[in-house]
Amino acid sequence: EVQLVESGGGSVQAGGSLRLSCAASGYPYSIYSMAWFRQAPGKEREGVAAIDDDTTTRYADSAKGRFTVSRDNAKNTLSLQMNSLKAEDTAMYYCATTFPVFRPRGRWLGIQVRDYKYWGQGTQVTVSS
Repeated sequence: EVQLVESGGGSVQAGGSLRLSCAASGYPYSIYSMAWFRQAPGKEREGVAAIDDDTTTRYADSAKGRFTVSRDNAKNTLSLQMNSLKAEDTAMYYCATTFPVFRPRGRWLGIQVRDYKYWGQGTQVTVSS
């Protein structure tokens, strides 16, 4: 059974930093794509950052230059370092994973909700201005 457990959320002032973690178990972690999503009250869930089994990453425009996604395949953990946080970053943050997808041009790394099959329960991030 795939399990994803997020941690590291909390309250921080604008301009501050937080580091989210996701502990994964129950599947071949090292080859699956991983991603972070977030959902603010009244808004749709949106992709923040994704990483494939190696080092290829994708970021939402809102995260570029401020957030860094990384993974430790030895520890089955996914991380999201968030710097220069803004009030608009306030949301529930979710970890997600899916099996690798290959297309004619190579491995596909999605960052849309429809691209991911398994989800964690989320961790709340609140940024005060």
